[in-house]
Amino acid sequence: MHTNGVPLDTYALCSTLTASSKVKHVHFGKQIHALVGKSGWSSSVFVGSALIDLYSKLSNVKDAAVVFDEIPEKNSVCANALLSGYGEAGLWIEELELVRKMPELKLKYDQFTLSAALRACTGLSAVELGRQLHGYLLRTTPDVESDVFLQSALIEMYGKCGLVKKAWQVFKLVGMENRKERSRDVVLWTSMLGVYGRNGHYKEVIDLYNDMLVEGIRPDGIAFLTVISACARTGEVHAGVKYFESMTNDFKLDPGPEHYSCLVDLLCRAGELQKAWELLNETLYTGTGNCVVSMWGALLSACVDRGNIELGKLAAQRGLELDPQNAGICIMLSNLYARFGMWDEIGQLRVLIKARGLRKDVGCSWVQVTS
Repeated sequence: MHTNGVPLDTYALCSTLTASSKVKHVHFGKQIHALVGKSGWSSSVFVGSALIDLYSKLSNVKDAAVVFDEIPEKNSVCANALLSGYGEAGLWIEELELVRKMPELKLKYDQFTLSAALRACTGLSAVELGRQLHGYLLRTTPDVESDVFLQSALIEMYGKCGLVKKAWQVFKLVGMENRKERSRDVVLWTSMLGVYGRNGHYKEVIDLYNDMLVEGIRPDGIAFLTVISACARTGEVHAGVKYFESMTNDFKLDPGPEHYSCLVDLLCRAGELQKAWELLNETLYTGTGNCVVSMWGALLSACVDRGNIELGKLAAQRGLELDPQNAGICIMLSNLYARFGMWDEIGQLRVLIKARGLRKDVGCSWVQVTS
């Protein structure tokens, strides 16, 4: 169009920017951005929203924020596009600051805005602000029970902050008020399963999964991942294997690497290290699943706990073959050597770690404490 002198309108520009974001073509997207500025379309809120969406999906949130600030007449759509970018980048504070700023810009909150705010509260474990948002939802959104994404965000927020009973109340309220419509779909069920799993309520995970089947809800891969993990922590090996087999036999779902890792963890916690080793080798040989580092890491961790030096060395070797820069594998192998007083091997491993420039990631966490 541009070469043949056909004028470009907002529809053509927005479609082109959307296509650029989907194919991750940042250079072409920036060229379109330059064209937007030269052709005088910078003031269009529609084109601006498409540009914000482009930069957000390409992990260039700073440029997305600059575009947002340059739009003279903003609307909630462009604000939500920037909120999405902040959320994908894990910039929770910036996300909440934009939400707080929206009334000053005379922008209204919609369901997406509130879901983004709840997601930021979840990321920051900001329980008091999450409570305030919940109250705001109840006052301003008459059909809040019918919005599965808002309900799921509330459940996730309360669960991340450790308020399991509050998450359960939100989940239960939806079912009580809309039982005939069966509004509690698989998203809400898996959200509640995840809350129980992350907070150590493993028996409740298994019970809730069974209730889910009774309600006629078809489980997805996330639900199976949660329930198999719960079986691993309650020692129900046979039940966990049964659930794993049920994925393909009953629901025609293909297990992913994370499901195999979870099954390996299940076997390892029960002391079945040889079976876990055989499963991994069979998986790699038959091609029934992608044998990723996490599987070998789970086996190595179990070998450290059980003191199985030979199998642990093999697991570490396989893991480092897949990911030579994995510092976690090296640290666990070092712990295994230390358990048996193998100081020469530890010295060689430290030389390897230094030569590869590996560093262990430092973890941190925080939670808002209320009086």
